[in-house]
Amino acid sequence: MASVSVKSISKTYAGAKRTEVMAINDVSLEIADHQFVVLVGPAGCGKSTILRTIAGLEKVSKGEIYIGDKRVNDVAPKDRDVAMVFPDYALYPHMTVGDNLAFGLKLRKFSGPESKRRVSDAASILGIDSLLSQKPGALDSSQRQRVALGRAVVRQPKVFLLDDPLSNLESTARRQMRGELIKLHQRLQATMIYVTQDSVEAMMMADQVVVLKDGAVQQADTPLAVYRQPANLFVAGYFGSPSMNLVAGRLRQDGDKLRFDEVGGGTISIIFPRDEQPAAQNFSNANVIFGIRPEDLQIAKLSRKEVRAAGNSFPAIVDLVEPMGAETHLCLNTGAHSLSCRSCEPFDRGEAGHRFQFEVNLARAHFFDPETTNRLF
Repeated sequence: MASVSVKSISKTYAGAKRTEVMAINDVSLEIADHQFVVLVGPAGCGKSTILRTIAGLEKVSKGEIYIGDKRVNDVAPKDRDVAMVFPDYALYPHMTVGDNLAFGLKLRKFSGPESKRRVSDAASILGIDSLLSQKPGALDSSQRQRVALGRAVVRQPKVFLLDDPLSNLESTARRQMRGELIKLHQRLQATMIYVTQDSVEAMMMADQVVVLKDGAVQQADTPLAVYRQPANLFVAGYFGSPSMNLVAGRLRQDGDKLRFDEVGGGTISIIFPRDEQPAAQNFSNANVIFGIRPEDLQIAKLSRKEVRAAGNSFPAIVDLVEPMGAETHLCLNTGAHSLSCRSCEPFDRGEAGHRFQFEVNLARAHFFDPETTNRLF
């Protein structure tokens, strides 16, 4: 296995009327040996292009790519010792599963016994031993995806490149294959780079997450760090499901404390003691975006007097109740913003339309600059 180092790469394509389209803009990544890294972001953000440049299927316009200690910019794809798995499986329909698995080894002049051993090992790892004599047309989508993964596994490459390989699976098969991929990584101790649009999938699978937008890296860190301390408004809104609640408002001094008031006549007015958000004192009288995760909003269980004294709650109307079994998702309306609440309390759909007091976990509050969109504290 090997590390991957991407140094300030950019990729441009020719656009209409002699313009240039920037697909990747000055992207740098350091991926350690054995690491499982997920590139996540919306369609068109450049994540698949990055994967293809590492594979050698696209040439970078500038920058350098290293696999291990070797610069591979001018190395042919077949000589980079990487294996790529595509979302459409890319299996040969006229070949059996066994022949599909062995095809790449045959091109590389592996001996018959070695090829047979590798195919047998990969089939055993992926649970497709009984399918070796069948053709892809006889398999379901989950089985075809296992075969596509197996074709990469037999190569025993330095790096696995996985371009949204589960996108064509229905939800149950996708959950199962997600778990299989995690176990495969643990078993092989391989370096894997995985592309997806699904932030929840990224959270579940990755050692390191790289969040992309418009061809540029927005944040690269552990999944928990990205979730708890998003670098900017895009990451805050994209990462997590339901996404972070974002509320426009203003901070102002209130005695020895700081108060956040929602704009537009909304009901949110929250007091922050110095010990809860000490950094907030640096932004008195500033316009800000207040962010709070849905699970950090809960129904207040305090009396009205206690609520007023605490200063960390606000009233809102419940527009919609979505029971999820172990939890309930609530859609709230403050009069100026719509918010999501992930409640641990049982809720009945008939309570929609009622007004409740909601308590904010002040220690988990976030504030962003509305102009730069960057996280303030």
